[in-house]
Amino acid sequence: MRIGSVKRSRRVAVIGVGILGASVGWNLSRHGAEVVFIDAGQPGEGVTNWSFSWVNASNKTERRSYFDLNVAGMAAHRELAGTIGPDSWWYPGGHLRWADDPAAEAKLLETAELLATRDYRVEVCKGAEVRRRLEPALVVPGEVSVVFYPDEAWVHGRHLVGRLVDRAAEFGAERRYGISVCDIGVGADGSIRTVALSDGSSLDVNVVVNAAGPSASWVAGLIARHLPMRREPGAVTRVGCAQVPIHRAMHAPHIEIRPDGDASVVLHSREIDALIDTGEAPAELARLLHESARHVVPELSDARIAETQVADRPIPGDGFPSVGAVPSVPGYYEAVSHSGITLGPVIGRLLASEILSGRPDDMLADFRPERFPQ
Repeated sequence: MRIGSVKRSRRVAVIGVGILGASVGWNLSRHGAEVVFIDAGQPGEGVTNWSFSWVNASNKTERRSYFDLNVAGMAAHRELAGTIGPDSWWYPGGHLRWADDPAAEAKLLETAELLATRDYRVEVCKGAEVRRRLEPALVVPGEVSVVFYPDEAWVHGRHLVGRLVDRAAEFGAERRYGISVCDIGVGADGSIRTVALSDGSSLDVNVVVNAAGPSASWVAGLIARHLPMRREPGAVTRVGCAQVPIHRAMHAPHIEIRPDGDASVVLHSREIDALIDTGEAPAELARLLHESARHVVPELSDARIAETQVADRPIPGDGFPSVGAVPSVPGYYEAVSHSGITLGPVIGRLLASEILSGRPDDMLADFRPERFPQ
C-alpha cells in the first residue's frame, strides 16, 4: 500500500479487536502509527468468532458499489494470504448453493446470470456432477441445479485476528484486553484527545477507530453521535466430528454448512435465527441446526454439538457499512459492517490510508458515516 505523505505522529486507539479492528490496526502499525488495541474481551472471540465467515460478493448484488467493495474484499484476502501466510485462517475452494423449490431456484439462477455479466466466476452444475466432482458426501438430487462460485472462500476469523494482532505487535502495537472504554475525551476544538478505560487508566490519543461491532452505537454515543444499528441476532453452532466430511462452504436448502478446521463443522440458518425471539433456548436451536444438516450431509449424524452462541450482528441501520471519518469530531473514525469477514482486509487498508494521509478513497464514498443524520 502506497500512502504517500504519511502523518507518523498518530496515536490511535482501536476499540474492538474483531476482524475489522485487527485489520485497521495492523495496517496502521506497519505504516508507522502508534496503535493501542482495546477490547472488553479477547481478540477475535466476539462476533468474528460467531460468524459464518463466508468470503463472497455473490450475496451482495443489491447495490453496485457494495458489490464492488466486496469483490475488492475478496482480492484483498488473497493478497493478505500472500503477505502474512495463509496458514490456519485462509480456506479457498469455492462455495456451493442450491434450492429446493422452483421459485427459489429461478432466483438463484437469475443472480448467477447477473454475476456472470459482471465477470464474476460462476458455474452451474447438476447435483450428480457436484457429488462426483466436488462433494461426494452430499445428499443433493442429481438433476437439481447447483451454483458453484469457485473464487469464494471461508475464513477462520479468530485465527486471522490473532495473526494480524501479533504482526501489529511486532511493529510496536499495544494490547489492552479485558478492559472496557468508559469515556472518550475531546479538546476545546472538538477533536479526539483521550480514552478513559475501566481499569482507571487514561490514554492520550489523537485518533479513535470505533470497530466495536454490536457495541459500536454505544461507543459512538460517547462522543454524542447517533449511529443507528439494526437488531439481527444469529445463532451459530459448531459440531465436532472425527473427520470433516465436506471441503467448502455451502448454502443448502434451510441450512448453511462449512468446515471449521480438521475436526468441526459450523452450522447456521436464517430460518433458525427467526426462532431466537420466540424464546427457544440455544440448545434447542443447535438441535434444529444439527437435524437440518444431517439431511444434507448424513455423515454428520454422529457429530457432537460442541458449542452454540447467539450473537447480535453489527449491522448499521440501512444495512450497509459505516466506514470513515465523522467530520464534526476530528480524529474519530468508524469501521462497522455486517460483512466484516469479507470486507476486513480491504476496509483495513482503505481506512488506514485515510487516517494516515487524510485522503478518503472513492470506493468508500457510499458508506460514509455522515449519511446518518444527527
